[in-house]
Amino acid sequence: MTTSVADQSALGRLGRFCYLRRRLVLVLWVIGTIVLLVVGFGFAAPADNDFTGGNSQSAQAQNLLKVHFPERKGSSLTLAIQAPAGVESPAVRPRVEALTAQLGTAEHITAVRSPYTAPGQISADGRTAFADLQSPTNPLPAGEVKHLISEVKAASGNGVVFALGGADVVGAETPYGGASDAIGAVAAMLVILIAFGSLLAMGLTMLTALFGIGTGLALIFLLGYLFPAPSFSPIVSTLLGLGVGIDYALFIVTRYREGLAAGLTPQQAVETAVARAGRSVLFAGATVVIAMLGLFVVQQKLLNATAVAASVTVLMTMFAAITLLPALLGFAGLGIDRLKLPYLGRTGSRSPLAERWARVIQRHPVAGLLAGAAVMVLLAIPALSMRLSFEDNSTEPRDTSGYASYRILTEGFGPGFNAPFLVVAALPPGGATLGPLVSAVAHTPGVAAVTPPQTSQDGKAALFVAYPTTSHQDAATPKLLDRLRGQVIPPAVAGTGLVVHVGGPTAGDTDFASEVSARLPWLIATVIGLSLVLLLVLVRSVVIALKAAVMTLLSVGAAFGVLVAIVQWGWLGGLLGFPTTAPITAWVPLFIFPILFGLSTDYEVFLVSRIREEYDAGADTREAVARGLGRTARVITAAAAIMVTVFLSVLATPDIAVKAFGLGLAVAVFLDATVVRMVLVPAIMELLGPLNWWLPRPLARLLPELA
Repeated sequence: MTTSVADQSALGRLGRFCYLRRRLVLVLWVIGTIVLLVVGFGFAAPADNDFTGGNSQSAQAQNLLKVHFPERKGSSLTLAIQAPAGVESPAVRPRVEALTAQLGTAEHITAVRSPYTAPGQISADGRTAFADLQSPTNPLPAGEVKHLISEVKAASGNGVVFALGGADVVGAETPYGGASDAIGAVAAMLVILIAFGSLLAMGLTMLTALFGIGTGLALIFLLGYLFPAPSFSPIVSTLLGLGVGIDYALFIVTRYREGLAAGLTPQQAVETAVARAGRSVLFAGATVVIAMLGLFVVQQKLLNATAVAASVTVLMTMFAAITLLPALLGFAGLGIDRLKLPYLGRTGSRSPLAERWARVIQRHPVAGLLAGAAVMVLLAIPALSMRLSFEDNSTEPRDTSGYASYRILTEGFGPGFNAPFLVVAALPPGGATLGPLVSAVAHTPGVAAVTPPQTSQDGKAALFVAYPTTSHQDAATPKLLDRLRGQVIPPAVAGTGLVVHVGGPTAGDTDFASEVSARLPWLIATVIGLSLVLLLVLVRSVVIALKAAVMTLLSVGAAFGVLVAIVQWGWLGGLLGFPTTAPITAWVPLFIFPILFGLSTDYEVFLVSRIREEYDAGADTREAVARGLGRTARVITAAAAIMVTVFLSVLATPDIAVKAFGLGLAVAVFLDATVVRMVLVPAIMELLGPLNWWLPRPLARLLPELA
């Protein structure tokens, strides 16, 4: 019967082809991967980290700057100077001038504004100063930034401290990825080894995943020319690809070993594994892709590009699982458990312990439901206090040049020096006086100081800088921005013909965070709606599809709550490598939700499709749930353990946004595989009984019937 099901399935026939033509399939994969890696990594598109697109005030201010103040195009770095003897003392000034002259000769630096020639760059007590370094290149190459940091550090000492800061310094000192990728891969290998107990089975699983990830990354580097993506795009794609790629291969290898244990030949086992587990892989992967493409609802071009990049990586890992892996299994044959390690792994996939646990929950479904829901809701409560922003020099590790620059300038000029607002005005024909506007902004509570206004060379625009009394990450800073835009500036420019926009990095971060908050509900609704359609097709049950959506929302809420408690409130933050408390980076929740929804659906598909198999074979709902959980618990646990270890590996990276991203996904996957799959799902399905399989007849006629 198993063989006939595989014979009738297109996936089963694909598995047979890849098994029988395994040498051809392997050669095509190897050649194709080499070509893609050489071309993709050799001609990779540059990253784009400009999130100021759209119609926000910060975007309009940036457009005015580009047109009327071309000298402000590109990147800027800030040289912070601290000298207890005074920056204008005879012993200090020559050293400062020598360093600024040296930095001005760097390859990508076109101008240096010295603190001795520009007003306002020396603190009131004379002990702190700064110099601005301008470059037309945006962003500056990380290698060049590191070289500049080395020069600045070498010049420090003997009563003078120099430190370099700026957005490019953050990127150079706290890069995405790095050692965490290798840590995640090694940790995943150990989990697979424990699950299978076979070096060969582990090797085939990892090899398949790595082929998929490698080709996926090469493709997204090329797609960057069509969809420019931010610099965090590869790490998001790698983490997601590593997690799902290993999971998909794990599902198929587990089903293959189960088939061999049941007496099937290697060819029959491959056909059955690809037909059965491969269907789950296709639906699970399609759900992840649909969830990621839901980010288009946010209408932010860089997020769209990251969604495309992650989707391509998932598609390649999915394609590798159903084509390359069957070929590799053909080479392994009956020796899949070769190189078996003692005391590790079992050939059978059934877990009697999980089956007994399911029956315990089925005997006490109300208690299980209340206990599981209570845990998830309690963990989700802190999410109500979530604030969004972006990392800056204040969130860097304490031993970095960027943080040293932040500390020096904060001590000398106040915390708001690192969170300036650029007030940009388009001037009417004939010009207009800026005095009332500057005065109104300067006398606003929360504004520490303003600079004298500058007029553009074409006489069509002007700008000045307003420094808040609070830092970039302080909750009072975005409130001040809203007050300036809504209450202070409009009456100050009424009847003058001035068109004023408040921009700059801090305003841009605030605008982006506001857009995220406004569009996140639409993202959630879109992803859930599209994913429900896929689940309905697969499981042919309205109730199970809705239950999956609710369970995923609980997992997302709990993950957001844990993130807020750790990152924003500081609970265990130091222990986990977060150098300071800070708002959640704005892009993190946007990606956690669709990725988690896709991954959660992976487990739902694998579990419920197995339950459905048992139900269709004649078992009642209670027995089908217990058997399905017993059959899938081990592989779901292994898959979740792989995900958790891969995601937690990013705690080794210095960037707090990536740390938060990995931590949030790890927490959510852990809760989904334990509280949700092992407690809430069996409890709810026991309480619903036959209603689990309810499908209205009109809908049943519309949905395709799958083998």
